[in-house]
Amino acid sequence: MNPSYIVEYYLSTSGDNPVKKFIDDLSLREQAKVLRIFLYLESYGLQSVLPHVRKLTGTPLWEIRILGKDNIRMLYVIPKKELVLVLHGFMKKTQKTPSSEINTAIRRYENWLKRT
Repeated sequence: MNPSYIVEYYLSTSGDNPVKKFIDDLSLREQAKVLRIFLYLESYGLQSVLPHVRKLTGTPLWEIRILGKDNIRMLYVIPKKELVLVLHGFMKKTQKTPSSEINTAIRRYENWLKRT
């Protein structure tokens, strides 16, 4: 069986939880899709969400793709064995993942690394 993971949301130094805020602002249907993928990750490991995941080339980031009326993206890293750190969520409106969204996630990851 695949190892399960702990899904953790990035917290800012001031205690803000931007990932939770992003998810809370989604429609109930979209929230259900995001949380279902996180539940699969926690229960069955990364293999269970493979069609929804892709590596962002040239970065430590991975992207969870949630398709539907809106293309939701959740950017994450795996900084430790069996830990998925969700750094950023956004609505994707273009073919290419915007560098500003990638930079937000990388800044948060660097901030997280300094504190651990």
